[in-house]
Amino acid sequence: MLRRSLCLKSRILFLLVFFSLPTLLMGQQRYRDYGLTMGVMAPGPANRITDVAGVRVGHLTRIEGDSIRTGITAILPHGGNIFREKVPAAIYVGNGFGKLAGLSQVQELGNIETPILLTNTLAVGAGIEAAVRYTLAQPGNEAVQSVNAVVGETNDGYLNAIQQMPLTVADFRAALENAGTAVAEGNVGAGTGTMAFGFKGGIGTSSRKLPASLGGYTVGVLVQSNFGGVLAIDGKQVGRTVPIQFSAAAGVR
Repeated sequence: MLRRSLCLKSRILFLLVFFSLPTLLMGQQRYRDYGLTMGVMAPGPANRITDVAGVRVGHLTRIEGDSIRTGITAILPHGGNIFREKVPAAIYVGNGFGKLAGLSQVQELGNIETPILLTNTLAVGAGIEAAVRYTLAQPGNEAVQSVNAVVGETNDGYLNAIQQMPLTVADFRAALENAGTAVAEGNVGAGTGTMAFGFKGGIGTSSRKLPASLGGYTVGVLVQSNFGGVLAIDGKQVGRTVPIQFSAAAGVR
C-alpha cells in the first residue's frame, strides 16, 4: 500500500491513500446511504477529501472505442501558489514496484510544491511535464528553475490499451482546471481503467472529523484502487461469496 499524508495548517490533516478500496460509482449509493457505518468517528459534511478546507479535486476521463479506458485525477492541497506555499508531506512505500515521480525530494525536505497528479504508468512523463508547466505559469514563479512534480500511477493495462499512451500534457492541464470541491467517484479519472479484488476498481473518497480531544482535525482520503486480494467489508470477506471468472491467459475478469 502506498500512502501519502500531508499536514495542512489551521488544525487540518489531509491524508491521501492509493491502492485501497474504492467507493461506488458516481450516481450510485454510497456505503452509508444503506444505513451502514464503519469505524467510530463521524464523517465530514460531504464525506469526501474536499471536506478539508482548500482541497480541490479534478478529473479527466478518456474512454475511446473498445480499447482506451484511462484518465487523470488531480489533487490540489490549497488554492494558492503551492510552490510558494509548500505543504508538509510524507510518502510511505509499501510496494516498491511503482513509478512514482517526486519521491526523493519529498523524503528529503518533507513537503510538496506542486499539485498531486494520478494517472496510468506510461503517462507519468506527461504528468511531470504538465505539473512543471502548471507551476512555472503561476504568478510569482517566473524565476523558478527547479520543480519537484509529484505524479502517482497504477498500471491499468488490463482494461486499457496502455501502450497507445493517449494522455497528453493538455489532458493533465484540463484535469487541473476542472478541480473543485465536488468529487466524482468510481469509474472516473485515474480510476477509469483500474481493478481491485478482481472487481472493477476506481476512485473513492471519504473524510472523518476528529473530536476536539484529538485536535479537531478533518482527515480526508482519496483512493485510486488497483490491486488483487479478497474483498472485505467491515471485516467480512464478502469477496469469497461472489463468483469470479478466471482466464489462464488474461487473469481475473
